[in-house]
Amino acid sequence: MTTVRTRFAPSPTGFLHVGNIRTGLFAYLVARHAGGQFILRLEDTDKKREVEGSADHLLKCLEVLGIQYDEGIGIGGQYGPYKQSDRLEIYKAWAQKLIDAGRAYADPYTPEELQAFRDEAKANKQPFLYRNHRPENPPAWDGTRPLRLKSEPKAYTWHDEVMGDLSTGPEVIDDIILIKSDGYPTYNFAHIVDDAEMKVTHIIRGQEFISSQPNYLNIYEALGLEHPTFATMPHILAPTGGKKLGKRDGAKDVLDYIRDGILPEALTNFIASLGWNDGTEQEIFSKQELIEKFTLDRVQRSGARFDEQRLLWMNGQWIRSLSLDDLYARTADFWPQSASTAGEAAKKQILTLVQDRLKTLADLPMMTEYFFTEPRPDWSMISENKQLKKLESSEVKHLLERAAEAFGSTEFTPDALQATLNNLLETTGQKPGILFSLIRVAVSWAPFSPALNDTMAALGKETVLKRLNTALQAAANR
Repeated sequence: MTTVRTRFAPSPTGFLHVGNIRTGLFAYLVARHAGGQFILRLEDTDKKREVEGSADHLLKCLEVLGIQYDEGIGIGGQYGPYKQSDRLEIYKAWAQKLIDAGRAYADPYTPEELQAFRDEAKANKQPFLYRNHRPENPPAWDGTRPLRLKSEPKAYTWHDEVMGDLSTGPEVIDDIILIKSDGYPTYNFAHIVDDAEMKVTHIIRGQEFISSQPNYLNIYEALGLEHPTFATMPHILAPTGGKKLGKRDGAKDVLDYIRDGILPEALTNFIASLGWNDGTEQEIFSKQELIEKFTLDRVQRSGARFDEQRLLWMNGQWIRSLSLDDLYARTADFWPQSASTAGEAAKKQILTLVQDRLKTLADLPMMTEYFFTEPRPDWSMISENKQLKKLESSEVKHLLERAAEAFGSTEFTPDALQATLNNLLETTGQKPGILFSLIRVAVSWAPFSPALNDTMAALGKETVLKRLNTALQAAANR
């Protein structure tokens, strides 16, 4: 059996979008599932669009997500170089094969002449095809002019592992550019040469390339090559659906998600689920489970909607699955500044309280700030609360006084504090939603907090009583 070899071949033209990384992830999973090899190749032939630092950035993205490659940029391999700008002589050699076979020629036209041809086609309400203007006696190709394929228009039928059987007529086949006047190959030519030389068996790429597939097939035939297995990934759609996800829809760079507190495991899990499922109700997959279960026949043909709320839910699930030590190790850059002098034991105690409530690691300051510094009373948290705003100022003051009195003689353990809270419910006749909410606000002045008894135990008696008295003073001044 032929060893499965897949590749990820991004261009260093900016940040790595979730659609790009999904293509790489799916190619990685196909190779790993089959026990094959995964290649990283850099397609850097569009020098006008290249962004400095992009190559290092994409390597960092793959590293963070744990997508390891067997050959490619930085590690080499027997089919290198793996950067297209280092392979120009290889493309020229393959181009010469086409020239010698009469299947490629130099483009003699100026940009102005080409534009005149396009204008003529538009005026005649016809699609522009370069082959309709193919020169009879083109000059010898010396590398200073574009080199074009001498196409052989025909109908094509081919199979796609995701999209099924596809076909097209000869009208879409054209004399496309193979090598530009700057000496760099086009993607259309370079990827076919690279895949052939690197023994790639499966090409996994986005839906935007499917319209070009007939021209690719024409090139394969001209070169005398058997084409690899094709698998086209459907678009990732904007949250509202109906259009391809873009920056304007909130799509972020892969590393931005990590900086915003998304775990790499959760992001990988989420991206894998965009257009794929294993046919069960399972939603949380480790990388090893993805490798074991991923197959192209479970990739859907329709677009996958990008749902950030689902990503946050998934991230919360992953956060809850971590051991305390593992979670603590990942939070180094997310604690509030006020926690800088707190010790590891204190931070870990706080983490045990908030772990189940974290959606992202970036939630940590909002959920823990009041443990490390005195919060400023914000009476709107009472006056605008659906339950607490019903209380008169005198009632608020009375309840806080009763709480301060009760906790003054309570041992500050979670169990003892819960018993005192339950007793306060009986003696005040209040509902938990009112009494507990008021005490929670008074000791934290935060929109969210863990279980009240655990929160107070972590804060300690001195701090809790001090904050209840501060809240009493604020109530008296209302």
